[in-house]
Amino acid sequence: MAETRAPLVIVAAGGSGGHLFPAEALTVALKARGVRVELATDARAAKFAQNFPADAVIAFPAATPSGRSPLAALKAAATLARGFFAAFAAIRGRRPAVIVGFGGYPTVPPLLAAGLLRIPIVVHEQNAVLGRANLLLSNWATLIATGFPEVGNVPEKARARLAHVGNPVRPAVLAAAGTPLAPPGEADAFNLVVTGGSQGARVMSDIVPPAVELLPQDLRGRLSIVQQARAEDVERVRETYARLGVRAEIAPFFTDLPQRMATAHLVIGRAGASTVAELAVIGRAAILVPLPGALDQDQAANAAVLVRAGAASAVAQKDFSPAWLAEELAARLRDPAALRRAGEAARKAGYPDAADRLAERVLGVARGETASEKRSGT
Repeated sequence: MAETRAPLVIVAAGGSGGHLFPAEALTVALKARGVRVELATDARAAKFAQNFPADAVIAFPAATPSGRSPLAALKAAATLARGFFAAFAAIRGRRPAVIVGFGGYPTVPPLLAAGLLRIPIVVHEQNAVLGRANLLLSNWATLIATGFPEVGNVPEKARARLAHVGNPVRPAVLAAAGTPLAPPGEADAFNLVVTGGSQGARVMSDIVPPAVELLPQDLRGRLSIVQQARAEDVERVRETYARLGVRAEIAPFFTDLPQRMATAHLVIGRAGASTVAELAVIGRAAILVPLPGALDQDQAANAAVLVRAGAASAVAQKDFSPAWLAEELAARLRDPAALRRAGEAARKAGYPDAADRLAERVLGVARGETASEKRSGT
């Protein structure tokens, strides 16, 4: 008897860790179920995907349209068209059981190709607002899986295909989630983690060190800081903390960031979907500074979820000043019980089983199930 080959699922993600991390988590969950998984991404993200647990990585040309100029928009459209034809040929040859897109314009060529080839499509939206690429692809999706229970900007005709599963987090995050929170005593070291997302954030280098300098000496001396800074900012941030006598480790990127977040008493960062999901699963208090200027204000919507849960404070970047932050830090240094309450509230808002929930929904679509046949997502 001929051996039956395992089904193939293609996950499409690119552009940033915010899209690649949940794709990685789903890949691990699918492979644990005996499914073959390949990653479709753009050339930029492919450079960072050497350790991605897929059986193969397929790179397509991709670009993000912007309003910079008509010429730039035309070039982006031409690049996406080239990506579409390359994706169409690759996907037609592979004939996956289903293709899963995680947002961002690098997913548009492969998912449009899958739609024309009548291959089932699942879209996963990590943010609390449906992004522009996923909004476009929602017309062809069999299932629109969401990271948050409530998602804005969803067309009325697509609502019947929604299923809330949570945001899948990497195995490293699940491992870090086992670290218990130990609120510091009045004289104990206070672990502060500052992160700016996968690309870093200059505002953190501009605001956090001056805020620390404004703290009373007794509070400042308790701080132990891990801070992500852009390469060009590392030295000035390091010099400021050294001048202040503050223990600090500064780097553009930390490969073990989930574990560092787990040892933190407080995290200051952006409000990207992955950051919010990881904070919730690990269960840590946070001060969130949503990325300004986004058309969809997705990070502001993400942050609002943790704010409503009592797990975080959120501040607009224009209001994120050294004086404001110094006052916030002082309040938290003096009230460890509030840190515990916020951490517990964060954990209640998390979905550590999101990758498994999404994997089951993806396999259901591969079997021909629709969103309405399993509305709860459980």
